[in-house]
Amino acid sequence: MTPGTPGTAGNPDGPADGPSKNGSAGASGPGASGSDAASPRASGSGAAGSGASTEGAAGGAASNGAAPTEITAWKRPAPILTTDTARPEGGGRAAPSDAPAPARQWPLLTVLGLAGLGLLVVGTDAFWQSFRIGTMLVGAALLVGAVLRRVMPSVGMLAVRSRFTDMITYGVMGGLIVLLALMVQPKPWLKIPFLEDILHLTVT
Repeated sequence: MTPGTPGTAGNPDGPADGPSKNGSAGASGPGASGSDAASPRASGSGAAGSGASTEGAAGGAASNGAAPTEITAWKRPAPILTTDTARPEGGGRAAPSDAPAPARQWPLLTVLGLAGLGLLVVGTDAFWQSFRIGTMLVGAALLVGAVLRRVMPSVGMLAVRSRFTDMITYGVMGGLIVLLALMVQPKPWLKIPFLEDILHLTVT
């Protein structure tokens, strides 16, 4: 072909819509849409590659000993009204869990048994000085509770408050009951002059 013929490579004014010698499509040909359609695939594969590289980087950081991101645990807000109480110190079972219920609560049953026996003696009035002896049994029951609270790590339902508070409460109450039982009239078994004066002042 001679120069100047339309459609030839040497014509600067000719349309450039044909395939080139190297097989590449023109900008306005069907190949352009094909390349555009292929471009999302390429971008998608690129995104997947970036994701894989991110995971690889995270794995590499973990393998290199980098500290992971700390996640703060969710905590329940404090209730406005108290709906339960914590178990007091030493309030666990006094026997293994496979033991029957009375065996698990034997400290409390011992104290209640002694106190009930004392009340029974006072109520029946079966012998002389039964009131004094029965009252002393009630006080002795509280003293036994104080001793059990001190020496045993777990006393079951005998534990009401802390160990120290229970010891003081049981001990003081038991000691006062025994002391008053010894000083009761007539014919007291124990005479303490200043305590008798205080008792007379409080009664009269």
